[in-house]
Amino acid sequence: MLIEFWNKFTGGLMQIVINPFYYLGIIFIVLQYRKQIQFERKLFHTRLHSLLAETWRTLLWGWIGGLIASILMLFIGTSLSMDTMIILWVLSFILILFRVRFFCFAYAAGLLGVLQVFLVPLLKDKVTDGFGLKLLTVLRETDVPSLIALVGVLHLLEAFLVARQGTRLSTPLFLEGKRGNVVGGYQMQNFWPVPLFLLVPFQGDSSVLLPWQPLFGGSLETGWTLLSFPVMIGFAELTVSRFPRDKTVWSAKLLALYGTAVLLTAVLAHLWGPLTIVAALLSIALHEGLVWYSRWDETQRSPIFVHERRGLKILAILPNSPAEEMGLVPGELVHKVNGIRVHTKEGLNQALRINAAFCKLEVVNLQGEIKFLHRAVFDTDHYQLGILLSPDQNAMYYVETTQVTLFAYLGSKLTGLLRNNTGKSA
Repeated sequence: MLIEFWNKFTGGLMQIVINPFYYLGIIFIVLQYRKQIQFERKLFHTRLHSLLAETWRTLLWGWIGGLIASILMLFIGTSLSMDTMIILWVLSFILILFRVRFFCFAYAAGLLGVLQVFLVPLLKDKVTDGFGLKLLTVLRETDVPSLIALVGVLHLLEAFLVARQGTRLSTPLFLEGKRGNVVGGYQMQNFWPVPLFLLVPFQGDSSVLLPWQPLFGGSLETGWTLLSFPVMIGFAELTVSRFPRDKTVWSAKLLALYGTAVLLTAVLAHLWGPLTIVAALLSIALHEGLVWYSRWDETQRSPIFVHERRGLKILAILPNSPAEEMGLVPGELVHKVNGIRVHTKEGLNQALRINAAFCKLEVVNLQGEIKFLHRAVFDTDHYQLGILLSPDQNAMYYVETTQVTLFAYLGSKLTGLLRNNTGKSA
């Protein structure tokens, strides 16, 4: 049996390698990460991430996640065809034309379920041949409950990846606050192209009987094979009221609840067919609910990356910088520099210039306690020691958070980046 699995797995690897949708997903990811790095250069005059390194990391974790999900699906089972997966990818690319965030398996799978319930009965007597008939046949024969179960498993996987990797590509941003002022925040955005290897019935393809019977997928006694194809899962959050790590843990818990709820609904739909439409609609509605609940939660909380009377709030720390070496972290307050209290970015720069070779800092840590730091300063060091401050009224740009279509996204070099002409204090 192990030899049979290995032979089918290696064959599936070749299917992934030659699948054009996998490379379209990679192109989408590169465009997203490139845009984030452009934001960083525009806002902070430096980049915080490497496009090549982040792309390779994403691909690696996508494969790790795909293997985990595939092992789970060996026991849950599914009954999908390659034609169904092509339809799902086509639906995904149609949906992305309306909103970039719709490039998610949950929306395409839910929409396919809705089309099966409503479109197939409507057109079955009107379409009798050609491509339309083949399309309706694929829609009618798709096992929607097992497809929704796959959505649940993928979101459990997403919860795992977000908890492990969610802060890896967190980008500090300047955002417009509730009162129209500019505040600091973070965008956490990750996408993973996930290759899946699913156990599906296939008559006569394998003579080796499996020692278990999956929940979905019907009987495997007449044969089985591994269906391999890529899917895209992604995570995108904005926060001004939580630290990136806290936000990703909070989001991972919600994603795990969503995945569990969708998986249980799929099982019920498998046991009682009329619940299929409920499972399909819930996969979309609950996902949208997560998005809107996260936004609502942000409006109920106060921004944390704003300056205080005690000092300047640190928004981010440049990697491999003096500030990182001294142990400074986002959220701390720079209280004094070389014995001088600082209240503005200009004041910080002036205080640093008092002693060009050495600096002493008094910093209020996250527990509200003062800590004293010092370090030699070299000509090659960042002019603010690698400290990226929260914005003030003089911030030149901030990021607009309006959702955009794919055409708006591709048609602008820096979609959503606006010049700050308000002159309001942060």
